[in-house]
Amino acid sequence: MSQIEVQIMGQGYALACPDGSEERLEAAVSNVDLAMCKIRDAGKIKARERIAVLAAINIAFDSTSPADAPASTPTEDLNTSAASNAMLESLLKRLDEVLAVDGQLL
Repeated sequence: MSQIEVQIMGQGYALACPDGSEERLEAAVSNVDLAMCKIRDAGKIKARERIAVLAAINIAFDSTSPADAPASTPTEDLNTSAASNAMLESLLKRLDEVLAVDGQLL
Protein backbone atom coordinates (compact mmCIF):
# COMPACT_ATOMS: atom_id res chain seq x y z
CA MET A 1 0.00 0.00 0.00
CA SER A 2 1.44 3.35 -1.02
CA GLN A 3 0.41 6.89 -0.22
CA ILE A 4 0.00 9.67 -2.76
CA GLU A 5 -0.46 13.41 -2.35
CA VAL A 6 -3.28 14.94 -4.39
CA GLN A 7 -4.98 18.33 -4.77
CA ILE A 8 -8.74 18.80 -4.85
CA MET A 9 -9.97 22.36 -5.29
CA GLY A 10 -6.53 23.57 -4.25
CA GLN A 11 -6.42 21.65 -0.98
CA GLY A 12 -3.92 18.86 -0.45
CA TYR A 13 -4.82 15.35 0.69
CA ALA A 14 -2.71 12.29 1.45
CA LEU A 15 -4.51 9.19 0.19
CA ALA A 16 -3.66 5.53 0.72
CA CYS A 17 -3.50 3.64 -2.54
CA PRO A 18 -3.10 -0.05 -3.38
CA ASP A 19 0.22 -0.71 -5.07
CA GLY A 20 -0.06 -0.43 -8.84
CA SER A 21 -3.28 1.63 -8.73
CA GLU A 22 -1.74 5.09 -8.52
CA GLU A 23 -2.74 6.14 -12.05
CA ARG A 24 -6.31 4.95 -11.54
CA LEU A 25 -6.60 6.83 -8.23
CA GLU A 26 -5.10 9.97 -9.78
CA ALA A 27 -7.65 9.77 -12.61
CA ALA A 28 -10.45 9.45 -10.05
CA VAL A 29 -9.10 12.43 -8.12
CA SER A 30 -8.93 14.41 -11.36
CA ASN A 31 -12.60 13.62 -12.06
CA VAL A 32 -13.61 14.68 -8.54
CA ASP A 33 -11.55 17.87 -8.75
CA LEU A 34 -13.06 18.76 -12.13
CA ALA A 35 -16.62 18.11 -10.94
CA MET A 36 -16.11 20.12 -7.74
CA CYS A 37 -14.46 23.04 -9.55
CA LYS A 38 -17.31 23.21 -12.08
CA ILE A 39 -19.87 23.41 -9.26
CA ARG A 40 -17.80 26.00 -7.37
CA ASP A 41 -17.25 28.06 -10.52
CA ALA A 42 -20.99 28.10 -11.23
CA GLY A 43 -21.08 30.44 -8.22
CA LYS A 44 -24.23 29.23 -6.50
CA ILE A 45 -22.62 27.08 -3.80
CA LYS A 46 -19.59 28.05 -1.73
CA ALA A 47 -19.38 25.44 1.06
CA ARG A 48 -16.75 22.82 0.21
CA GLU A 49 -18.77 20.03 1.85
CA ARG A 50 -21.87 20.83 -0.17
CA ILE A 51 -19.83 21.03 -3.35
CA ALA A 52 -18.37 17.61 -2.52
CA VAL A 53 -21.82 16.09 -2.07
CA LEU A 54 -23.11 17.52 -5.34
CA ALA A 55 -20.00 16.31 -7.16
CA ALA A 56 -20.29 12.83 -5.63
CA ILE A 57 -23.94 12.53 -6.58
CA ASN A 58 -23.27 13.74 -10.12
CA ILE A 59 -20.33 11.35 -10.57
CA ALA A 60 -22.41 8.44 -9.24
CA PHE A 61 -25.34 9.45 -11.46
CA ASP A 62 -23.11 9.68 -14.52
CA SER A 63 -21.60 6.27 -13.81
CA THR A 64 -25.06 4.66 -13.76
CA SER A 65 -26.54 6.56 -16.73
CA PRO A 66 -27.24 4.83 -20.01
CA ALA A 67 -24.46 5.38 -22.51
CA ASP A 68 -26.79 7.20 -24.89
CA ALA A 69 -28.10 9.67 -22.31
CA PRO A 70 -27.34 13.30 -23.13
CA ALA A 71 -24.54 14.91 -21.15
CA SER A 72 -25.47 17.51 -18.58
CA THR A 73 -23.70 20.01 -16.40
CA PRO A 74 -23.01 19.10 -12.76
CA THR A 75 -25.66 21.44 -11.39
CA GLU A 76 -28.45 20.76 -13.91
CA ASP A 77 -29.29 17.20 -12.84
CA LEU A 78 -29.92 18.02 -9.20
CA ASN A 79 -31.93 21.19 -9.64
CA THR A 80 -34.74 19.74 -11.75
CA SER A 81 -37.28 18.44 -9.24
CA ALA A 82 -38.51 18.73 -5.69
CA ALA A 83 -37.66 15.07 -5.08
CA SER A 84 -34.05 15.66 -6.09
CA ASN A 85 -33.86 18.71 -3.84
CA ALA A 86 -35.30 16.81 -0.87
CA MET A 87 -32.82 13.98 -1.41
CA LEU A 88 -29.97 16.46 -1.70
CA GLU A 89 -30.95 18.26 1.49
CA SER A 90 -31.04 14.94 3.33
CA LEU A 91 -27.61 13.99 2.02
CA LEU A 92 -26.18 17.41 2.86
CA LYS A 93 -27.50 17.18 6.42
CA ARG A 94 -25.95 13.74 6.79
CA LEU A 95 -22.63 14.93 5.38
CA ASP A 96 -22.60 17.94 7.71
CA GLU A 97 -23.12 15.61 10.69
CA VAL A 98 -20.28 13.31 9.63
CA LEU A 99 -17.89 16.15 8.85
CA ALA A 100 -18.60 17.79 12.19
CA VAL A 101 -17.20 14.68 13.88
CA ASP A 102 -14.43 13.88 11.40
CA GLY A 103 -13.28 17.35 10.39
CA GLN A 104 -11.91 15.98 7.09
CA LEU A 105 -13.35 16.08 3.59
CA LEU A 106 -11.60 12.91 2.45
